[in-house]
Amino acid sequence: MKLSQFYFELPEEMIAKYPADFRDESRLMVLNKETGEIEHKIFKDIIDYCNPHDLFVFNDAKVFPARLYGNKEKTGAEIEVFLLRELNKDQRLWDVLVDPARKIRIGNKLYFGENDALVAEVIDNTTSRGRTLRFLFDGTYEEFKQTLLQLGELPIPKWIRTRAEECDTERFQTIYAKKEGAVACPAAGLHFSKILFKKMELKDVDTTFLTLYMSNAHFHNVDVEDLSKHKMDSEKVVISEETAAKVNKAKANGNKVFAVGITTVRALETYVTTQNEIKELDTWTNRFIFPPYKFSIPDAIVTNFHLPSSTMLMNAAAFGGYDNVMNAYKVAMEEGYRFGTYGDAMLII
Repeated sequence: MKLSQFYFELPEEMIAKYPADFRDESRLMVLNKETGEIEHKIFKDIIDYCNPHDLFVFNDAKVFPARLYGNKEKTGAEIEVFLLRELNKDQRLWDVLVDPARKIRIGNKLYFGENDALVAEVIDNTTSRGRTLRFLFDGTYEEFKQTLLQLGELPIPKWIRTRAEECDTERFQTIYAKKEGAVACPAAGLHFSKILFKKMELKDVDTTFLTLYMSNAHFHNVDVEDLSKHKMDSEKVVISEETAAKVNKAKANGNKVFAVGITTVRALETYVTTQNEIKELDTWTNRFIFPPYKFSIPDAIVTNFHLPSSTMLMNAAAFGGYDNVMNAYKVAMEEGYRFGTYGDAMLII
């Protein structure tokens, strides 16, 4: 398929700047991928679409405060540093993005926090905005990491707001977030509340967790018209033996597997055996799913309303059918659904 097939005009006011007052009271559109039928619900109604021993699979990655603001040596110019991944624990090397990049060259030093609590030296260029930083810090690794996290803020996407606010500390994380290391949150999971989890338990709906550490790759612009030529950045994915067993058991018993979020879908589809089973994994995935695609594991997916031309929209369209999903997006705009990380949800079943 072509990139242009996933473009649509989205008014800026339809992008949610803040989450719903209560996690499970955002709106929920239910799309039947076989018939194209659409229903309008509240998210907590999702419990009505599952049966005892159906299985919900969640991504328990936790977002860390990856955005730092510092100052360049000599000039004092403010520099934004976006932490992508730790390259070497002992040498305190990090792969980062910097903005404005034109001002940052190899050899420059950056200063962060009061009294220059943290100093970093630029030691390499990786991409036009990418740099490798070596952090200079007198103290143990644990003290360094604590200082780094204290100086950072949660990386709210700039198309939501330019800076994080107090409310984001809680609401930019799922209630089950556990494995720290993601720089973007698995947004579909933000709709699940403790009360909803309890209702699922009372209905004997099963749950399990995997981990896919979201990078900012999901927000990169696709710059090729032919989607078969687009390459996703690799992301770390971990599936435990217990989770693999639960998924395989649900499939074998004819119970539905609900994948919560596009990251969960990608993780589940990363490696599937010829018997349509998954196995314990600790690897990297660059799986890019777009129509047409034959899914092996999910029977239903929970996802948000994504931005035009995004890889997440392409994944949803692969599962729900291109025509169905693009029509659902048209209806969502007509009905005033909210888009983006803090927006409303869609259940494709």
